[in-house]
Amino acid sequence: MENITSNLTELLILIFIIITFLQSGIDKASDWGGNTGWLKDHFSGTILAGIVPLMVGIILIIEVITGLLAVAGIWKILASNDPTLALYSCALACITLLMLLFGQRIAKDYAGAFTLTGYFIVCMFGVYIMS
Repeated sequence: MENITSNLTELLILIFIIITFLQSGIDKASDWGGNTGWLKDHFSGTILAGIVPLMVGIILIIEVITGLLAVAGIWKILASNDPTLALYSCALACITLLMLLFGQRIAKDYAGAFTLTGYFIVCMFGVYIMS
């Protein structure tokens, strides 16, 4: 119980990452056609238009790894008060969000890019407090 109260901020950030990234990866896997179809349209006319399935596949894998690292990070914090895996999850979440930001900026979807800012702040705060 003491590890929960003394690491509550870290645990809440990791739960946020699990919900955000694991759900997103599962959604991409379960609706591959819908996601790639929408993104092909989103990136039409950009330098990324021809590699949408590759990009979606890479993001899917990284999102799932990020979410699973967050799950493992929670376990490690609760079991031994060790935030190492949690830190890796937060850092990978930031890298993933930067990849998504790059895509939104290339697509000139500035509103979509802006919405990533809140996610990035939470994940960067996680990096800060777990390092």
